[in-house]
Amino acid sequence: MQTLTMTPESIIQETVRAYKEYHNPSLARLLKLSGFDTIEWEAEGTRVRDIRGKEYIDCLGGYGVFALGHRHPKVVQAVKAQLDRMPLSSKVFFSKPLADLCTKLAKLTPGDLQFSFLANSGTEAVEGALKLARLSTGKREVIHADNAFHGKTLGALSASGRPQYKTPFEPLLPDFVQVPFGDVNAIEQAMNDQTAAIILEPIQGEGGICVPPPQYLPKIRELCTEKKVLLVLDEVQTGLGRTGQWFACQHFNVVPDILVLAKALGGGVMPIGAFVGTKEVWEAFKANPLIHTSTFGGNPLACAAALATLEVMEEENLPAKALERGKFLAHELRQLAKSFPDIIKEVRGLGLLLGIELTEAKYGGYLIPEMARKGVLVAYTLNQPKVIRLEPPLIITEEEIKMVVGALQATLEKTRIFFGQRGE
Repeated sequence: MQTLTMTPESIIQETVRAYKEYHNPSLARLLKLSGFDTIEWEAEGTRVRDIRGKEYIDCLGGYGVFALGHRHPKVVQAVKAQLDRMPLSSKVFFSKPLADLCTKLAKLTPGDLQFSFLANSGTEAVEGALKLARLSTGKREVIHADNAFHGKTLGALSASGRPQYKTPFEPLLPDFVQVPFGDVNAIEQAMNDQTAAIILEPIQGEGGICVPPPQYLPKIRELCTEKKVLLVLDEVQTGLGRTGQWFACQHFNVVPDILVLAKALGGGVMPIGAFVGTKEVWEAFKANPLIHTSTFGGNPLACAAALATLEVMEEENLPAKALERGKFLAHELRQLAKSFPDIIKEVRGLGLLLGIELTEAKYGGYLIPEMARKGVLVAYTLNQPKVIRLEPPLIITEEEIKMVVGALQATLEKTRIFFGQRGE
């Protein structure tokens, strides 16, 4: 209640001090340097407002969390109703919200994917998928791609591809083999009689919004089927309408053995992750159904949010909207790239998962905070600081896209002048 009598500036100062003294001093410095030295205070739809009342178009979208935008009323209402009924599960009886969500996922996911385990986050879901792959096959080796990002828990980190996040925690899990992304031959050569699974992102998100060649995933699917190796597709960031299909693997007509989801699944209201598998791989749980569990995974609040999220996506046809708006945004960005070839190297992506690769990483350090000053939130991709990501809510309008592009154009002009004046 103390905040009611404090000014916005004093609340900011107190919060920054708490970060420095009790949370993460280095993060506090990074946020200040990045131009994010205010407090997010409220949000609705595509907009975030800070404590000073400044409004931002959210083109970062929680790294894929806010597919429906912020505080979608149907999701909020579903969670409120469940909160009044039963927030968390006793874990001893059947849970209807969990059963309903797993049923819905079975109907929406492609091919013969059928069974779901519900977790609390993307990295937890990846951990479960890796465990299931080993349990199902009786093998230990996992092939993954360089520049991949699957999370920061130990198993997920072992399958990720940037040394900066891995080296300080070595030795990581054994039997993880890294190969170049997009190279089918490298995967084929790495496969052997101990290969349990290949884990890939259909489009690398944190790796820099890297779209593979059209035949990459289909050929890997063929190899996995032929050699009885499981294909695990991490759609934590690409899934649930983001790329213009319900799941990015559908662009390539590929069905994995295990599909991993999170981020958008909670509708921007509750954290939830899932891994969904075929009947064949789920047989591994038959001997001991409690071999992989989670105290909070599949809790009623998160399931209620996810069910409402999937219903909204269907009712509002959000995957199709993402495809349409994504084409418009990509076209506008490519027009800008023609005007600023000294700053923009390439625009790439699918749907509303788009990356702007800069000619030099230094431009991003100026561009990101300047965009924030102009009321647009963007960030670089975690494994590739030369790439600025645009990942807005799927409900973004053409008018808002034009505002974003206008802000970016003005920022690029200032960037060119700034570095020109410095003689760099």
